[in-house]
Amino acid sequence: MPFLDVRDVRKSYGRQEALRGVSFTVEAGELFGLLGPNGAGKTTLLSIIACLSDPSAGQVFLDGKPLKRDDLAVRGIIGIGTQDLSVYAELSARENLAFFGKLYGLTGADLAKRIDEVLELIALRERADDRAGTFSGGMKRRLNLGVAIIHRPRLLLLDEPTTGIDPQSRNHIFERVRDLSAKGVTVIYTSHYMEEVQALCPRIAIIDHGKSIACDAVQHLLRLIKGSVRLKLKGDPQAFPELRADGDWFVIESQEPRQALVKFMNQLRGSDLIVEDVQLHESTLEQVFLHLTEKTVRD
Repeated sequence: MPFLDVRDVRKSYGRQEALRGVSFTVEAGELFGLLGPNGAGKTTLLSIIACLSDPSAGQVFLDGKPLKRDDLAVRGIIGIGTQDLSVYAELSARENLAFFGKLYGLTGADLAKRIDEVLELIALRERADDRAGTFSGGMKRRLNLGVAIIHRPRLLLLDEPTTGIDPQSRNHIFERVRDLSAKGVTVIYTSHYMEEVQALCPRIAIIDHGKSIACDAVQHLLRLIKGSVRLKLKGDPQAFPELRADGDWFVIESQEPRQALVKFMNQLRGSDLIVEDVQLHESTLEQVFLHLTEKTVRD
C-alpha cells in the first residue's frame, strides 16, 4: 500500500476547474518531485494534500486513510514548507521554533530538546537567539524548513524551498531533505528549478492544465528526449552509418548517449579513424518538461 495515494483528484471553484483529474502514488520515505507550469494546479493540489481544502471529486489517502480538511490528527503528521516564508521577523529563531512546536502540541522538555535538534539541523545554533528579521535570505529559508519539521512530520510538503538563496544554503537544504527521506520521512518537493528536482528526486509527477500528464522515474522520462554525441574525427567515417555530418563534427543521436559513445568507441577498434574531440549532450529534465507542457509562457 502506498503511503500517499492521490486518486483522480478534481477541484472546481465555480465554473473554473483547477484540477481535472490528478493521480499518482508515493511510497513511504520517498523523495518525490511534483512539477507543473504556473497555473497547472500544483498549489491547489498541495492544499488538498495538506488538509487545507477538500477535493470536489476524487480522494487522497495517507497511510491508507482518506484525507479530510477537519482531520486534525492527520494534519499533525504533515509538515509544510511554504514558498512564502512562514517565520515571524520579530521573533528569534528559537522563538519561531517554539511557537510552531506548541501549535503541534509539543511542550516542556520534549519541545526544548526538539528545538535544539532542529537548530543544529538547519545550522542556526549560533544565531538561535537573534531575530529572524536580521537573517539573510538563506538563513530565513533554513528556518522556514525548521518550523516545517519541528513536530517530526511523516509527510513533508516543500513548495519552492530554495527560492532566492545562496548556493551554500541551497546545498544545506538539499542535504537535510535527503537526510529526512533516508530517515523515513516522505517528501513531496516542488520547484521551478528543474536541475534541483533532477538531482534530488528519483521519481516525479508532472501536471498541466489540472491533469496528470506524466509520472515515472526521472531516468525513464529523460529517454523521451534524444541526447547526442558530437565527435571531431580524423579519417574516413563511411564505415559508420550512424554518424551524421554537422559542419566539422559528426553526430550520433541516441536516447542513451553515454552508451552510444561506449558502443562507438568499441567499434573503432581496428579502424584507422581517430577521435580528436568528443562532446556529450545528455537530455535534461527541463527539456522533457518543456516537451510535455509546451513552451508557451504561463502567468
